[in-house]
Amino acid sequence: MASKLQVLPKAFSAIQRVNTEELARLSEAEIRPLLPCLVRMALCAPLDQTYDWAQKRKVILQLLSGIEVVNSLVALLSIDFHALEVDVRKEQQRCRLGPSAGESALIPMLSNGLALEFERSDAARRLRLFLSELLSVMAQVKDGNVEEIQNAELFESVVYLDEIADVLCIAQAELPGLLCIPDIAEALLHIPNGIYLLCRLVVNSPDSFQEVCTTLITNGDKQEEDSPLGKTRIQALRVLCQMNLSEILSVRAKAVEFCHMPGLAILLTLDYCRVKQESFVNHNSVVGDLVAFISGLLLGSDDKVRNWFGQYFRNCQKKADSEANPTDLLREELLERLKNLVLFSIDHHNLPDAKVVQASSLLRLYCALRGIGGLRFNEEEVNLLLQLLTSHPPPSPAGIRFVSLGLCMLLACPSLLSTPEQERRATDWIQWLLREESHFGSTSGVNASFGEMLLLIAIHFHSNQMSSITELVFSTLGMRIPIRSNNLARMKTIFTQEIFTDQIVTAHAVKVPVTKNLSRNVTGFLPVHCIHQLLKSRAFTKYKVPIKDWIYKQICCTIPPLHPVLPPLIEVYVNSVLTPSSKGSVDTTNEPITEEEILAVFSQSVFMPQGNQHKVEEAKSSSLTSQLLLLYYLLLYEDTRLSNMKTILASERKVKRYSPQFIAKIPVFHLIQQAQKDQQQFAGLFSPLLRLLTTHYPHLCLVQSWLNDEEGTDLVLRNSRVTLRGWPEGGFSKESLAVCFI
Repeated sequence: MASKLQVLPKAFSAIQRVNTEELARLSEAEIRPLLPCLVRMALCAPLDQTYDWAQKRKVILQLLSGIEVVNSLVALLSIDFHALEVDVRKEQQRCRLGPSAGESALIPMLSNGLALEFERSDAARRLRLFLSELLSVMAQVKDGNVEEIQNAELFESVVYLDEIADVLCIAQAELPGLLCIPDIAEALLHIPNGIYLLCRLVVNSPDSFQEVCTTLITNGDKQEEDSPLGKTRIQALRVLCQMNLSEILSVRAKAVEFCHMPGLAILLTLDYCRVKQESFVNHNSVVGDLVAFISGLLLGSDDKVRNWFGQYFRNCQKKADSEANPTDLLREELLERLKNLVLFSIDHHNLPDAKVVQASSLLRLYCALRGIGGLRFNEEEVNLLLQLLTSHPPPSPAGIRFVSLGLCMLLACPSLLSTPEQERRATDWIQWLLREESHFGSTSGVNASFGEMLLLIAIHFHSNQMSSITELVFSTLGMRIPIRSNNLARMKTIFTQEIFTDQIVTAHAVKVPVTKNLSRNVTGFLPVHCIHQLLKSRAFTKYKVPIKDWIYKQICCTIPPLHPVLPPLIEVYVNSVLTPSSKGSVDTTNEPITEEEILAVFSQSVFMPQGNQHKVEEAKSSSLTSQLLLLYYLLLYEDTRLSNMKTILASERKVKRYSPQFIAKIPVFHLIQQAQKDQQQFAGLFSPLLRLLTTHYPHLCLVQSWLNDEEGTDLVLRNSRVTLRGWPEGGFSKESLAVCFI
């Protein structure tokens, strides 16, 4: 940094906590900036009359003894500050009126230069000379006449800086009502050596640290920080934070809270990481929160912060390269971390589990910087990102997450595949994923793996559904970034021609095992998503691949709460069974579910004969979702069949019809009541079920029946001990039930 840090962190910490033991260990040079505060502690009458403070005061007096500069500070404290206060008020009034207000109330006309007068004057006159100059600058800053401020001779001289700093600290401490520290801090930014004086002022009044930093940030720019004043402001805040390292994150948080000085937020984060790295034993480890902090700004829930930082980053990309640009320093640090991860993966021939989470966070941040911050990758970044992205992670949940992010980054960042060599590397990596997918799925213990994502991407490419691919990328990365359809052309070629042909996708899909215990709690991209997309594109009927058994097995392996993709899956399946993809072709429809398969699921219902009632109750709770889905299938099938009856008769096609006697065996009213009682568990299914029921079975929707059921059915079922002899012939009725139950 350009400004030399004169106040050490240990000195600031000692004076802030008044730790006399730490103060005693400081050298004379280290304790020099603290002398104004220490002299006032030793000489002024304390409010604390305890024994502990008396002992600390003795230690302070011992520290001050033998330091020659203390005598000049004692002389400053001996001034008549009451008379000085009157003159300061007059001087402030004169400064408000401008140069035409007459002579200064603090000092008469000077015959020599200000620096020479300061050197020849006694303590009282030095104080007046300094205050006259400071009040003039403060008045101009307050009025906004910053351009008119000229470099004062008194502040330019490095020889008198220590004496000027002493005068500043004593004057502010004795006249706090007239000299507010935040106003002084803002004025010091406009004079030479102001940062040094500001540090000396704050260290002698450590309680003002937060107030000073907040003022400097509030008065800073929201975006542009390239002006000389903006750079000085950033430099001042960085020096203050290096003096008080414990507050560096709180100062950064203030910048984010006010959405001011984004460059400062970046630089403070880099400073914090550097300090942590120096104090960390293992220098090969990544410390600090750089990736997490920048990711939080770009991907957090606060739209104001995201727009503020994203706009700043985009503006910086449009400017010419500058050594002091904070975004360039950020890119250098991220590139260094990227190199370390790539070298680590090369040394170990793969990416170890300990580094996978770091790599995933870094890839996601680069996606955010490109999509939201407008970052354009350079050649070195492209090569390193592709090397990291195509590394081999371990078969773990974190490894699956890394692969999913890598696939989506290839889709979101087409610049990563700008050469044939890069395309070949990406293709080889995807083919490796296909070979290792089963191993990952069996080892990681995660139901949703990248195999389903690969299959789903291929399906979307074959269907030319680019919007679905972009939505898939958005949901995986957790951000919405611009993705042009024409930029996906190369990835489409890789997926559809080199890896997944249409027939391979369809044949592979039915071999994927169903998801056991499928529910809304199972997240990620699942086989059911792939089957749903293939059914929509009619791929199974096109290549004559039977899909009925897979759908039936998946329905049987569902539990509450209902997964949201299951109702649409049944809808598109029913449509593929009854509506051919080409006119007059029976072969272009799927096979419907048989009555025996449906009854096998309902054999676990309380309305079927069971030997052990306890087992019946267990089976009932686990199969209720499957029964509701099959009921929805039956009702929707008959509704669709009747709606398309004219077309079916015209084409002379024979379609399966579920007889009323068969449907009468299904406990429709009981199932719809269960769905109504627990709509949260079966969200998305109760409403279409009720619509179909009112259309085709209005006699089951009588208000009196529903009211009676709510009042007494649960109590009756709990208290009754009945056994069902067999299925009633002709369906359920009052007479048939009386015969069947004993």
